[in-house]
Amino acid sequence: MGFQDYAKLPGELHNALGKAPVPRTGASRVLVGSPTVPFRPEWNRHSLTPRHTAYLRVAEGCDHKCTFCAIPSFRGKFRSKPWDAVLDEARRLAASGVRELNLIAEDTNQYGMDFPKAGEGAGRGLAELLHALAALPGVEWIRILYAYPSYFTDDLIDAIATIPQVCKYIDIPLQHISNTTLLAMNRPPRQHTEALLTKLRDRIPGLALRSTFICGFPGEREEDHRELVDFCKAFRFERLGAFVFSEEEGTPAGSYPDQLPREVREARRDEIVQEQQRLQERFAAKRVGSTIRVLVDSYDEEEGVFVGRSELEAPDVDPCVFLHDAGLPGVPPLAVGQMRMCRVDGASLYDLTGFPVDAAL
Repeated sequence: MGFQDYAKLPGELHNALGKAPVPRTGASRVLVGSPTVPFRPEWNRHSLTPRHTAYLRVAEGCDHKCTFCAIPSFRGKFRSKPWDAVLDEARRLAASGVRELNLIAEDTNQYGMDFPKAGEGAGRGLAELLHALAALPGVEWIRILYAYPSYFTDDLIDAIATIPQVCKYIDIPLQHISNTTLLAMNRPPRQHTEALLTKLRDRIPGLALRSTFICGFPGEREEDHRELVDFCKAFRFERLGAFVFSEEEGTPAGSYPDQLPREVREARRDEIVQEQQRLQERFAAKRVGSTIRVLVDSYDEEEGVFVGRSELEAPDVDPCVFLHDAGLPGVPPLAVGQMRMCRVDGASLYDLTGFPVDAAL
């Protein structure tokens, strides 16, 4: 089933399971359709996230030709969600109690570059969107996820650096750093990536960078892997994920002749992960004794602690901040959904522990 036929899914499941038949609007059993489908309102969909945080899709599809990726085949061409539709959805989310907006797309920072030269959204990109979202009542954190290592204009970098509501956190999946492997992946070269990352760190104080890398890409030599390991050690990403290469059906890389053995892919992934674990332990230890703003996500009944995140942690993928009430005079108890200033009093591997030092923000 394609994305444009989601509404037919319950009926098709009933029919497939032999339950009460649901009349079909067509005779075909394959309901894929075009991958480039129009945007539909998303604010009224059932949310799986806590009430205070939400994902806000700003674009759909991808025009890049990465050789390992099948996304363009089923997500379609890149297209920005209309300007008014994004702001309307953000207003509704904020009015419902959402305090954190996590911006997502297959290519987030390309937002607005496909808008026509006249009409709605003309001349507006992600930088302008960040300013508009920050002006909405109730929006306190705006986080950029899934940014491609291009399209970082000076205006966008300035917006991230200067807008208080924008988290000093950027997720940029880089996939590799060896030019030989990047060429085979059809990705930007190392020189471009290093210049961009250096510029982002220089221009955005306190920035936390997250990236992901593919290990064991077809034809990846030992020297290519060593180059990636050395780069990760030297650059010290605050957040990082590493994954083994998997052959995606219909992609060029899936049929490349020089596929590496599974055990080689996994060993290279494990080396990257182990090195990053050491770096993240050091990063967590350096934050002990600091005071940070924490969004309280949940309460762990088994451990008897609240679980939250600072602006340097995205939901679901990054470490957490475990909070306990220290019983300080004049400091009210914690509650899910609050934003609290908290003192970090310890670190457990990559996670932090702490306690609130003032009232809810």
